[in-house]
Amino acid sequence: MNKKIVIGSRGSKLSLIYAQIAKNKILQNNNLKDEDIVIKEIITKGDQVQDVRLSEVGGKGLFSKNIEKELQEKKIDIAVHALKDLPAIETKGLIINAFLERNDPREILISRDKKKKINELKPNAIIGTSSFRREFQIKNIRTDLNFKLIRGNVETRIKKLNDGLYDAIILSYAGIKSLKIDNEISEIFSVKNIIPSAGQGIISLQCRENDNKILSILKKTNHNETRQRANAERNVLKVLEGDCETPIGVHATIKGDEIILEAELFSLDGSERFYEKKISKIENAKELGKELGQILKVKSNNSYKK
Repeated sequence: MNKKIVIGSRGSKLSLIYAQIAKNKILQNNNLKDEDIVIKEIITKGDQVQDVRLSEVGGKGLFSKNIEKELQEKKIDIAVHALKDLPAIETKGLIINAFLERNDPREILISRDKKKKINELKPNAIIGTSSFRREFQIKNIRTDLNFKLIRGNVETRIKKLNDGLYDAIILSYAGIKSLKIDNEISEIFSVKNIIPSAGQGIISLQCRENDNKILSILKKTNHNETRQRANAERNVLKVLEGDCETPIGVHATIKGDEIILEAELFSLDGSERFYEKKISKIENAKELGKELGQILKVKSNNSYKK
């Protein structure tokens, strides 16, 4: 190697764990030494602004924009992202075509005493989340709960919970597992009860689309089944033009040579839910995502016209 490969990552504890996992996988699958790859921490606006919803200050791109800029300017060679934090439309000149094997996509509840499940919380309990999707999905389970905005990394959110600002919070299981704090969990929701965010639990690896050396390295690192699931899920978002404010849950599973995709879309006020499930051959994953997204789009548009 003439020069070191630089991996760019957000600076949170969880993001750096993801970056290290990515580095380890690249080393496993390529003829490289540990010293050939370095990890660079990059501050993102999403990490700096934590008192308002992302949509009010620029959307999901706040977690990726600065990292992508460094990639475009050749200050880093590979960007590591939690796929669920990436905008559905890819940035020109950059490509995401490599994914690590999916972690657990499910959602979890952490209540203040670490014991109460969702149905055991007191009436009108306050749930912390920054996601309308999660809010509307939980309201389908219990209509009496109240919801309050929470932002920040996992540790910050748990501290706010323990400080008494919330009765419980909803987080992704993948982050909790990676941080090895499973003991905090009060309840794990099945994907049937709460359909996760598109790409939840997936670490994506991004590079410049003309960087053949890095493309070759990432091709050997990619987990193909995860890529098929990611492509299907993200194409639903692309058709629906979903951003961080759009309440959409999407989840794909693979059985044999088939991919099963299900998704739900809520109206902006959460009063209506549109659901669809489709099955196709794995090689049609991208087309399946587009097809399902289009069905949900028609369903919701027809509802708004009534």
